[in-house]
Amino acid sequence: MRSAGSPGAGQNRGTRYYHHMKLNMAEEEDYMSDSFINVQEDVRPGLPMLRQIREARRKEEKQQEANLKNRQKSLKEEEQERRDIGLKNALGSENKGFALLQKMGYKSGQALGRSGDGIVEPIPLNVKTGKSGIGHEALLKRKAEEKLESYRRKIHLKNQAEEKAAEQFRMRLKNKQDEMKLEGDLRRSQRACQQLDTQKNIQVPREAWYWLRPEEETEEEKEEKEQDEDEYESDDLTVLEKLQILTNYLREEHLYCIWCGTAYEDKEDLSSNCPGPTSADHD
Repeated sequence: MRSAGSPGAGQNRGTRYYHHMKLNMAEEEDYMSDSFINVQEDVRPGLPMLRQIREARRKEEKQQEANLKNRQKSLKEEEQERRDIGLKNALGSENKGFALLQKMGYKSGQALGRSGDGIVEPIPLNVKTGKSGIGHEALLKRKAEEKLESYRRKIHLKNQAEEKAAEQFRMRLKNKQDEMKLEGDLRRSQRACQQLDTQKNIQVPREAWYWLRPEEETEEEKEEKEQDEDEYESDDLTVLEKLQILTNYLREEHLYCIWCGTAYEDKEDLSSNCPGPTSADHD
């Protein structure tokens, strides 16, 4: 038997102390150890786990909404199909109204009325599926027709205005052309009057405007002619009136017609061979 103070007894006590401390450490594991971390991860999931749960819930809700929409759509389609089938099928003897008609002598496919000139097919059923009130479609149709009529009226007025403007332009152009023609005829008459008056030794025209203006005039002649024209222009004669006066003067004084371009021998020759005193008579 060994004594307490022997080396073997101290070694045994140290070994027992070491085993005791190891057991205590096993009971209180380190929070940084792998086993502790693994247990914590298994017991308390982190943020990625929460995101996955939320995403799964959203997908499930979307799928439920899609199923509900498909179900509602299928119900509507089934209702429409049943309605169409019911409207296409003819009434049978189980229908009370049809049975009463048969008792009164009606046969399937026969027209209504004593003379048989009534309708053969039933009045069609107009199913209203929208939420608008009665008469709404007629109101929309009437508004569309009124809008179309207003548009047509605007187009018609626009076309009328364009046609009127074009007609006014043609009239102005025609008036301008007629005015230019009258001025040309007046110059021809003035030139002929000056030549015929000169042949008869007439040095001064009966009126200042009977002759053409000379191209080169002295200042005194211009002032005299301006005075003469001012005196005569107070009568406000138009080009047409001047032409009529001058052509009559040529016919009476010189037996000359500017439209024919001929000087006749006498008044009888003029009246017999000249169509008339105006341009329209020579057309």
